[in-house]
Amino acid sequence: MSKKKSKNKTKTRRPAGLHLALPATSANLGPAFDAAALAMDLYISIDARPAPTFSITVTGRDQEVCRNLEDHLILNTYREILQAHGQKIVPLSLRINNDIPIGKGCGSSAAARLAGIALANHFGRLQWTDSQIIGEASRREHHADNASACWMGGLTIARMYGKAEAQVVCIRPKGKWPLLLAVPDQVLSTEEARRVLPAQYSRADAVANIQNSMFLLAAFTQGNHKLLSAALEDRIHQPYRAPLCPLLPCLQELTGRPGILGAALSGAGPSVIVFLEPGYGSKRTRTIVAAHLAGRGLHAELLLTSITPRGGHR
Repeated sequence: MSKKKSKNKTKTRRPAGLHLALPATSANLGPAFDAAALAMDLYISIDARPAPTFSITVTGRDQEVCRNLEDHLILNTYREILQAHGQKIVPLSLRINNDIPIGKGCGSSAAARLAGIALANHFGRLQWTDSQIIGEASRREHHADNASACWMGGLTIARMYGKAEAQVVCIRPKGKWPLLLAVPDQVLSTEEARRVLPAQYSRADAVANIQNSMFLLAAFTQGNHKLLSAALEDRIHQPYRAPLCPLLPCLQELTGRPGILGAALSGAGPSVIVFLEPGYGSKRTRTIVAAHLAGRGLHAELLLTSITPRGGHR
């Protein structure tokens, strides 16, 4: 008696949809130029599903930029990575809710690149590690600080390691660190902000920044808020970028006032991150900052936020 062999046809299933939530970031943190960044409790959320064609629906900030299918940083990154690895490009339907200011020093490009990489990793079944994901974003961003903080959350210290990976140390700051993010109306490209930096620095300036960076790290790891104001002093990038970022010198004047520990450029600017004294009353401090800006003829959107341990990594 002969037995018929049954043929089991296996179908390749499309990966299920993917939900991402990536935080805004603030890099440099005064003296820690191109080395450190922190994640803030402001997010871009993305729900992605396979679809017949690419489409985007958007809520939140900067909707015109976020829905531009012709030149979209998330989708361009997604396509480029899949093409580079010989994977089929699956059209996606994206639902985006964005709270991150775009083009204002809050890590929007790092978040977008990481979103594209995460989508390619998921729908292309690349099985990349966190180090590879951060490394790819860092290579495209030309530095690893924003990408590491966005993906890992908290406070990160990062550098490129070899050609394609990033070496990251993730720190959970001790105690509470309330923040006030001052966002101006104008945008500033990273390229423009880099053009004003000198090609060389004195030994004294380099040593001062190394020392201040060490104190900055100690302030966060020990929860020592008193160290912060002096630790934020910088000689590498902020003095040269201040003419492009008028909020910075104005808000630095408030350092040491009740409720205010210090201020620094957020990334390359023009936004400024203000570190607030825990327990003083963040809303009251925001009112003081708004009045100070108005007295100098300046205006900014003032967003109360905090350092978040939640990054894009799951």
